[in-house]
Amino acid sequence: MIFTTYWFFAFAAILFPLYWLLPWGRARLGLLLVGCAIFHGHFAGAAGVIPIVVLAVATYLAGRSGRSSWCIATIILCVASLGIYKYSPFFVGSAVGLFDPQLAAKCALWIRQALPASPPLAISFFTFEFVHYLYDVRKGRMRITSPVDFALFTIFFPSLVAGPIKRCGDFLPALHRGVAAVATADVAIGLSRVAIGFAKKVLISDNLATVINYYAPHFTQQSLGTRWLLFAAIAFRILLDFSGYSDIAIGLARMFGITLPENFRWPYLASSLQEFWQRWHISLSTWIRDYIYIPLGGSRHGVARKIVNGFIVFALCGLWHGAAWNFIVWGIFHGAGLAVCGNYRLLLGRTGAQIGAFLDRFPPLSWALTTGYVWLGWLLFFYPLPQAYKMAASLFSR
Repeated sequence: MIFTTYWFFAFAAILFPLYWLLPWGRARLGLLLVGCAIFHGHFAGAAGVIPIVVLAVATYLAGRSGRSSWCIATIILCVASLGIYKYSPFFVGSAVGLFDPQLAAKCALWIRQALPASPPLAISFFTFEFVHYLYDVRKGRMRITSPVDFALFTIFFPSLVAGPIKRCGDFLPALHRGVAAVATADVAIGLSRVAIGFAKKVLISDNLATVINYYAPHFTQQSLGTRWLLFAAIAFRILLDFSGYSDIAIGLARMFGITLPENFRWPYLASSLQEFWQRWHISLSTWIRDYIYIPLGGSRHGVARKIVNGFIVFALCGLWHGAAWNFIVWGIFHGAGLAVCGNYRLLLGRTGAQIGAFLDRFPPLSWALTTGYVWLGWLLFFYPLPQAYKMAASLFSR
């Protein structure tokens, strides 16, 4: 994790005091831009910086032009770049593997050798933020004219690696309020939020991961009680890892006086899958809703179209997390759950209404069903499909 490296501690120990001591907003804005550029250059390296600079310049110029055709072309460029850097070995290997597994392995190896060892740092987040910006420009919602504002929207380091995914209409006003004057309360709130994030991520999640990695290869050989404890540990490990990272990002931004959107709101208290996705990785789920689900038609064209759109967006959501079939199946698993959860009362008629009324009378049962479904999904998220199936089945057998 980048925020736990010695380099970052030294970087933060220099940048934050300088930022607080500067008496002018313009000077703080310039220092923040320099700091973000140094951060990204250090962790991304030249191979990671150059593609993002090219995409950022193209996005800025397309946005400045305001031309719909330029915006569409740049959206295609950004999405294609993400596909090439992050997904091409997976897609080519999967397609060719249908006919010749050995050739598929060779093709995937050739692609990996032609590309950098890893995708450019945070290319998934860059792509989502650039697409959102260009989509909104096409709709006439806003246009960034200042290159400094656009550069900070692009490489603001607290949210660079793991979000929250920013919306420029919210971020830029928060940025200018923050650099204008940093209140002591902002610094105190930010520090406490960073401390909470480190406790979640480093003290709890990373130690849970150590335990899980030790026992997971022998999961089915453990006692039934131990299996269920490990099952819960897996669920809390991912919650504390993701939300801890978000807490650190939100806290670091607040120490600059800048407010980022909340990303997690107690998701394991949700009593339906719809509510879970309103509480889990909120910046991602709302982005997918606004820029994929609604443009596809959302729920405006009947139940069948709504269900199909749900499967598409959640398959893409799974793929966004990683280039592997288990991520896609995890997304489809949630798409199926939401299709049932959101439509059973309508599709099952009287029976559906009776089931719904029963669940409404017993909220703890709705919560238990939702939590169990979400937690089973994490097995698909973390493990190859055959292993995930064996682990899930072993929870219900001695």
